[in-house]
Amino acid sequence: MAFSFVSKTGTMPSLFPTSSVTKTSASPIAFSPDSNQKWSARWSHPIPHTNSYYAKCMVAGVLSCGLTHTAVTPLDVSKCNMQMTPKKYKSLFQTMGLIAKEETSAALFKGWLPTLIGYSMQGLFKFGLYEIFKDVYSTMAGEENAYTYRGLIYLAGSASAEFFADIALCPMEMVKVKIQTTPAVEGFPKALGPAIAAMRAEPALGFPFKSLIPLWSRQIPYTMAKFYFFEKVVEAFYTHVFTEDRSTYSKSTQLGITFASGYLAGVICAIVSHPADTVVSKMGKAGAGSFTQILAELGPMGVWGGLGTRIIMIGTLTGLQWWIYDTFKTVFGMGTSGGAAKK
Repeated sequence: MAFSFVSKTGTMPSLFPTSSVTKTSASPIAFSPDSNQKWSARWSHPIPHTNSYYAKCMVAGVLSCGLTHTAVTPLDVSKCNMQMTPKKYKSLFQTMGLIAKEETSAALFKGWLPTLIGYSMQGLFKFGLYEIFKDVYSTMAGEENAYTYRGLIYLAGSASAEFFADIALCPMEMVKVKIQTTPAVEGFPKALGPAIAAMRAEPALGFPFKSLIPLWSRQIPYTMAKFYFFEKVVEAFYTHVFTEDRSTYSKSTQLGITFASGYLAGVICAIVSHPADTVVSKMGKAGAGSFTQILAELGPMGVWGGLGTRIIMIGTLTGLQWWIYDTFKTVFGMGTSGGAAKK
């Protein structure tokens, strides 16, 4: 989503009330002049950010995160087991082959349902609230500062959105990790309902929110990197490579830029958030210690187990998420995301 700042001859309504919109040649959107009204980021874009716009972004977020995380379940199963038992599971293909041999190939998809539910809920808040918080913080900063300090606004908006997204994700994330990392010989249920019941019956697991703090420590830096670098890479593409107005490029070109920007951002995300991700996986074991205890046990090198697999997974995942998100927005005439409009 790009900032498109209006001319100073028009003023904007307050943040949430609706307002009449008129088009002018000076800017994509202008409002009835009223000196008492404060500039609002919601109405500064080529397409106004109405409540309907935010709702559609939430639906796009559900599809973006839910579908992609479910699609890479085999990679996730392998990555979690490599983090849990690094001496047994040493590489991606060796891990996938060993799991399929010991538990059948269907085991590579275990935990797909809590993955689908959990990450759909996360996506709803992650993308939807990011759009809202970005507009809120931009309006608080004012028109000029919103552009000058847009990087800080990307970081603050994404961190705020992820705080709430992880609360929605945490219960299903705990179930997913437990299903994916418990050896078959232990007989832990693989179906969602029985798995939840088993976790509720075992107080040591701390279901449903024991993993929330490590989840925040993993996901908030991850999401900040994901949105910040996506916005910046898109901006760089349209500034240095595709230098014409964005609207002059075909939708397929714009979506290609979206995917490439998302993939590059995903690689950075994987590295930034990996130590906390390793700790979250370890907490799936019954009797596992606290976040700080597990971190101390792993040591500075142990927290990087499975990083290569996660880079492949998160890079692809993030690129696809942004592509799905922007495809949905494009279908509904909402434009593609990322980058600030040229001043």
